[in-house]
Amino acid sequence: MNRRDLLASLSATGLFGALSLPVAGLAATSSTNLEASLSDVWEAWRDANMDATGRVIDRLQKTSSHSEGQAYGMLLAAMMGDRATFERLDAWTRLNLAIRQDALMAWRWLPDAPVRVPDLNNASDGDLFRAWALLRAARRFDAPEYRTAAEAIVLDLVRSCIVDRPGADPLLLPAAHGFETEAGVLYNPCYAMPLAMQELAAEFNQPVLAAAARGAVELARQLALDGVVPDWVEVTPQALGPAQGFSFDAGYEAMRVPLYLIWSGLGDHPAVLRFAEAQSRVPPGLAATRLSRGSGEALTTSAEPGYRAIAALATCSASQEIGSRIPPFSPSAPYYPATLQLFALIAQAEALPTCVPL
Repeated sequence: MNRRDLLASLSATGLFGALSLPVAGLAATSSTNLEASLSDVWEAWRDANMDATGRVIDRLQKTSSHSEGQAYGMLLAAMMGDRATFERLDAWTRLNLAIRQDALMAWRWLPDAPVRVPDLNNASDGDLFRAWALLRAARRFDAPEYRTAAEAIVLDLVRSCIVDRPGADPLLLPAAHGFETEAGVLYNPCYAMPLAMQELAAEFNQPVLAAAARGAVELARQLALDGVVPDWVEVTPQALGPAQGFSFDAGYEAMRVPLYLIWSGLGDHPAVLRFAEAQSRVPPGLAATRLSRGSGEALTTSAEPGYRAIAALATCSASQEIGSRIPPFSPSAPYYPATLQLFALIAQAEALPTCVPL
């Protein structure tokens, strides 16, 4: 798909207009079928990225652990019906990261630092995914205590990490502190996962969280008018622009935006189409890991299967083809692309059954 065809299709289908989120509980694949089809992949991910204590290790980031990684692991364990692993992940997380005065987590744990948690600020995506994981675990394992824990997180996310905007839906900030500017706020589009936000909002009667999901979808739509959705943006009442000191290209963080939109049932969102069009110009066997915001030019590429999986999923969604080029899972892949690939496989199974890997 070339740029002219992309923009013509956006105009023709009216995708630049208002978007509504699908009903929560989107999954078209039963948990039993999902568990059966991905059990080997899940076990490979677990064995490669988690130690016996329940710590998810990011070996490319000084073997640190993050609230995001712990939450991702908890969600995967819940979805795969692996209660023993979920309990280890949950226990390590509560002991080492859930140490704030509220129900949110500190964002990073450093194994070799004198103070292993030097910064108590949270990361809202980690908290969002942890709450979602706990809710899914409460249902899967018939464990109401997990639902109680999820509700506490949601209440503190709404209280501390959602910012109102005059005349527009609110936004989920990256953290409770440090992302407000004199003119507006610093915003990371990939911190919002619309499906998770909507599911939690419905479960705990939090319309503000549902409104923030709509705000995320709409802001991504606005950003897609001018190019691929970037890693970071400053949001002011007047404009959307570069965030000083942060990447305004679409890099490793922004790769999650099309993934989360597809998983949320929004595979025809303009941000997905922009990303797919840019990836279509990358040589076979590679995926762009950093795209120029305006031109969509690939600034860096990678052969990692996880990054290629997102590119293939977005391409299939945009083209509405039968079958996708999602590559086989690699147990030796680093934590981040390996996690993205497992998420892409789940998103494909739940939201895009026609894009089965070929």
